[in-house]
Amino acid sequence: MAKQIKWSVRANQDRLEILDYWIKRNQSNSYSIKLDSLFRENIELLAQIPALGKPTDFPNVRIKIVRDYSIFYRITDQFLEIITIWDSRRNPEKLKL
Repeated sequence: MAKQIKWSVRANQDRLEILDYWIKRNQSNSYSIKLDSLFRENIELLAQIPALGKPTDFPNVRIKIVRDYSIFYRITDQFLEIITIWDSRRNPEKLKL
């Protein structure tokens, strides 16, 4: 059975900032719509198969790569909690979970 998806405030804010960046950069929302669909499709897949992502060095946190972005998430008994969406081109030392 699929886990219920729970977005952290940070993850939702990260997603919106990423999409807004691409809207401004491309002066169109076409790419942002496609990227948001990719995020959502992959997260729905994770809800079905939570162990699909790779374990990380952070305790109880897994990662799923979607293009240039890393979706960090945690699995609980009831939920798939999306912790953050991180642009993998950024300095990894700045990532705080």
